[in-house]
Amino acid sequence: MAETYSKKERNKKKLQKRKEKEQRRDEKRFETSKSGRKLEDMIAYVDENGNLSSTPPDERKVSRIALEDIAIATPKSEAADPAALPTGTISYYDASKGYGFITNSRNQERIFVHRTQLADPSIVLATGDKVEYQAARGPRGMQAELVRKI
Repeated sequence: MAETYSKKERNKKKLQKRKEKEQRRDEKRFETSKSGRKLEDMIAYVDENGNLSSTPPDERKVSRIALEDIAIATPKSEAADPAALPTGTISYYDASKGYGFITNSRNQERIFVHRTQLADPSIVLATGDKVEYQAARGPRGMQAELVRKI
């Protein structure tokens, strides 16, 4: 079956568009290499003060670092003693009502304390006192038990 005139024209246009697109792609490739933007022109260096510069550092000022000395992790904190009780500071205490709050010294969490939970009932708590305690879940959140002054 013979192609019609319009089909031939359409195919010619498609072929022409392909060639133009290929030609533009090749021109872009050559333009980037002709523009003078070599790899050396695009590299940035860091000097001894930590500033970026376009010139390589002075070889006399370069210090070599062993790969083993580079740490790519956060340093691990010392393991807490599991037998140690948490410590904190009394941030608020109302002696007439017999309750207050302890601010944990590690995570700044506030914990409720009541005078019935003191290890020694004769202890008088005041704002700013350093205490150690055991934390337990109460009906309304965390609550301190066996509270002792440090």
